[in-house]
Amino acid sequence: MDNGSDDGVIIPVASSSLAFKSDYESFLADLKNRIQTARVSISLQANASLICLYWQIGNSILTQQKKHGWGAKVIDKLSHDLKKSFPDMQGFSPRNLKYMRRFAEIWPDLQFVQQVVAQIPWGTNIVLMQRLGSPEERLWYAQKTIEEGWSRNIPNLMIDKNLMERSGQEPNNFSTTLPPADSDMAAQVFKDPYLFDFLGTDPVRREKILEDKLTDHIQEFLLELGRGFAFVGRQVHLEFEDEDYYIDMLFYHLKLRCYIVIELKACKFDPGFLGQLSMYQNVVDAILKEPEDKPTIGILLVMGKNNVVVEYSLDSYKNPIGVADWQQELESSLVGNLADGLPTIEEMENELEKLSETE
Repeated sequence: MDNGSDDGVIIPVASSSLAFKSDYESFLADLKNRIQTARVSISLQANASLICLYWQIGNSILTQQKKHGWGAKVIDKLSHDLKKSFPDMQGFSPRNLKYMRRFAEIWPDLQFVQQVVAQIPWGTNIVLMQRLGSPEERLWYAQKTIEEGWSRNIPNLMIDKNLMERSGQEPNNFSTTLPPADSDMAAQVFKDPYLFDFLGTDPVRREKILEDKLTDHIQEFLLELGRGFAFVGRQVHLEFEDEDYYIDMLFYHLKLRCYIVIELKACKFDPGFLGQLSMYQNVVDAILKEPEDKPTIGILLVMGKNNVVVEYSLDSYKNPIGVADWQQELESSLVGNLADGLPTIEEMENELEKLSETE
């Protein structure tokens, strides 16, 4: 018997189970990603369809009340009949029908509704109707809700914090140190003053304590900074030319595509602070900045400043820098101005009741 003979038989070898597992996991991960993306898309489309339906109902109520002179009782009757016809659907209470009518009244253009406010939840639209007194304010907070991906309770919080009036108010030199598009974007990212109400009521008079508290409340701090900020670290050690430097707080902004150096001061603005901040920016640009990153932006947070002095002080710096106040509570003047321009929830409810009636 010739053991070396070749009878031409080929014995198949099973593929590696490890290779199968790797391929399958990759395949499964891809399918899960597709399904999740589709679920989000379907959810957004469903929300937009619901908001547009509510607008159509509200607009129809407005039209018919004007045409026939119907009073408040028609809302109650309509609520009863719609609930009876669609027992499996929610949202046809008398109060919600009044919100639909109000919604159609303040946003008369359906195309605009489809493009903007239909992209946010109905509960958030109710908040904007209840809390804000002008179309400009409602539009600003609606767009911010979409940009920031806010959940329903966040717009309420940001209205309380007077965010619109604080945004884009920070003295800076962005227009002379950044390209126009980047300058405009950066100006809108930052605010003045920053509100650190989560620090409590005890006055903070030392930078170290302020830094510790902001780090302890990093989630609230990031919420106040706004979307796009990624926390890199505190007291970030940079060694450059045999010298050691420590940055109070370092962030990276995902939209601006640059590092953000934040220098904290528990005192009023001093022009000398800008030199230290600018030097930190230079070191970050030299050590951490990648070729695709844009110039590092510096933010100086102080407890009080004269904007004219700040603007003159910034003139000689080539690095993009902004200077803003930080406060543990909004100044009474800001709160007063906001309160004067807004109806209370009770006033809004009374107004909605009045809109249901005819003379």
